[in-house]
Amino acid sequence: MRKTFLLGLALLTGLIALPAQAALNVFACEPEWAALAKELGGKDVDVYSASSALQDVHKIQPRPSLIAKYRQADLVVCTGSELEIGWLPPLVEKGNNPKVLPGTSGFFEASASVKMLEVPSSVDRALGDVHPYGNPHVQTGPQNIAPVAEALVDRLAEVDGAHAEAYRQRYADFSKRWTRR
Repeated sequence: MRKTFLLGLALLTGLIALPAQAALNVFACEPEWAALAKELGGKDVDVYSASSALQDVHKIQPRPSLIAKYRQADLVVCTGSELEIGWLPPLVEKGNNPKVLPGTSGFFEASASVKMLEVPSSVDRALGDVHPYGNPHVQTGPQNIAPVAEALVDRLAEVDGAHAEAYRQRYADFSKRWTRR
């Protein structure tokens, strides 16, 4: 009887000591989107940023550690409009994660939520690094954050319906604070 009790106590202690798992693994291409995903997701997400503010987002290397994080993702949040064209396609291919392929609900492009500026009337690479869909640096415009946040909270709720209400509550709080500032 005592052995059974001690074994049960040891198992219970072991379960309590296990780290809590976040409901959703979010892979963000840029730190701005990582911060927004964390703000909206709170304790219900585990967010990883593929780049830092000190890196040129055009020149990220799809290294093995990025591939591993991508492979574990439930949701990918990127700028889109080909900002990550130099490194995201190889990551998608090598990461082999069908949940977050472009075009699925697990792949979110922030630029799809805003009006693109500086869209060229024609694309001529002789002009240099031309972005055919417009200026993809949408995170630099404060007016773009609110519509991206609204679209992202909808996507979080779609991908993780169990926490949809919590995401929406966090969005309402964020939206009030963002509008005030």
